[in-house]
This record gives sequence, structure tokens and C-alpha cells, in this order.
Amino acid sequence: MKYILFNKPYGVLSQFTDNSDNPRPTLKDYIPIPQVYPVGRLDLDSEGLLLLTDNGQLKNRLAHPKFAHPRTYQVQVERIPDEVALNKLRHGITIKNYRTRKAKIHLLPSEPNLPPRIPPIRDRKSVPTCWLEMTLTEGKNRQVRRMTAAIGFPTLRLVRISLGDNNQQINLTGLLPGQWRELTVHETEMLFNFK
Repeated sequence: MKYILFNKPYGVLSQFTDNSDNPRPTLKDYIPIPQVYPVGRLDLDSEGLLLLTDNGQLKNRLAHPKFAHPRTYQVQVERIPDEVALNKLRHGITIKNYRTRKAKIHLLPSEPNLPPRIPPIRDRKSVPTCWLEMTLTEGKNRQVRRMTAAIGFPTLRLVRISLGDNNQQINLTGLLPGQWRELTVHETEMLFNFK
């Protein structure tokens, strides 16, 4: 069995093929290992941790909502939300006729140490931005972006930085955008122990 950790760059599809009229970079451009598939997805305009495996049973368990595996993101938003706005996200918010689960969210005191995005986000001098750290236990389509937009703070940059909780966590330490590696034995054991 193979277990791959990939730091997905901005603008790369979370799949191995693109049959569109204007093909974009895919996982095939970065990962030369056959028969592995992403566990969940990251949107074209999202970055960060993507797990791939050829273990279908594990893939289904990790992606299934009933297991509620934590996923942590660092999110740059337009303007600076106050505690009232953040509490709406913490307690769950309705987006697209769906109520999100409770989430752990806090305002980061400074910009996280992330590699620059290529291309960089748009910069509007008159509009401040800030960074949030958000831990969700579900992964609906474009959920983080929809959550921040619903409270009036659009997402500018979104990077998934880890899977799991603080006790058992797989993260991107040491991987630059576009790099991948196989999970260590310890990390693989953690995957199977995720509650």
C-alpha cells in the first residue's frame, strides 16, 4: 500500500487528468506514482496538504463525514472579523441549506510562515486583511470559502496545513509547494488510528 503526502500548489487540480478545453496542471504533473488517488479534494484555488493512497478502504473511511476527522486550514480573509463574527463560525452557520458543524477558529496574531503564493493574491491597500486558523471536522465543497463569505469576510488565500488533532497530526513540515513524500511508518499508523 502507498500513502503519499503532497503540498498542492495554487492552480493545480486535485485529480490526475483534465479533459477541459484549456488543460490545467494536475497531480500527474507532480506525482509519478500510478494508482494512487486523493483522499478528499482541495479546490483549484486552494493550497496545501493533500493525502493520496491506493488503499480504497482507508480512503473511504478518511473521507466519510461520519468519522469527523479534523482538518486545519490557515485562511487569509478580507478585513478583520470580530469575535461576534468568529463565534457564528464556531457554533455553525447555514450555507446553501446546510448547517455546518461546530469549528475551532481563532485569529492568528501575525501572518503565518507560508511560502509565497504564485501568483500572489490581489492586494488592495485600502482594505486590511488578516489570517484565521480554522479546524473543521467536515469537508463540504468550498466550505471554508462559503463560511467566511457568509459572515462578510471573503477568503483570499486558503492553505490546508494538517490532518488530525494535536495528539495525532500529519502536517506539511518540510514540504514546499509541489513537493511530495511517502508517509513515515509512524504517520501511516496515525492514519489508521484516527478516530
